[in-house]
Amino acid sequence: MKKQLLSFRYAIEGILSAIATESHIRFHLVAGFYVFLFAFLGRFNTTEWAVLIVTVCAVLCSELLNTAMERLCDLYTTEENKNIKFIKDVAAGAVLVFAVGAAAVALCLFVFTGKLADALHLITASHPLLLIPLCISAVLSVIFVTKGFGLKRKSK
Repeated sequence: MKKQLLSFRYAIEGILSAIATESHIRFHLVAGFYVFLFAFLGRFNTTEWAVLIVTVCAVLCSELLNTAMERLCDLYTTEENKNIKFIKDVAAGAVLVFAVGAAAVALCLFVFTGKLADALHLITASHPLLLIPLCISAVLSVIFVTKGFGLKRKSK
């Protein structure tokens, strides 16, 4: 049991290190936060929530794997190398494929169903004061993605 708990700890450390060092992962986390917020406001059903959760997790997983692949390549060499460039480009391409697919899922679930309009109506017409924390969160999100709020993981 101790070994399993330790493996969870290492996994969480890996995720936190990636968040601290990679702006792309922070971007996808912020995007996921807003997706879930608007899904809540749009009153998604259980199936829609399941699709969103799997989609957001898939994008985050692909970004984590891309980050690991880049670091592994950098262990081999940081000098220009056509094979390393190919590996890094393909790994980044995998993230792009997932992200475009996630955007298509969001389009289907939010726009085609009218639930984005419902969520926006709830904010603007029913509860306009919700725009204040939403705007503040948007500014904080930009700072988090670009600066990471000073997150820096100590390397071991």
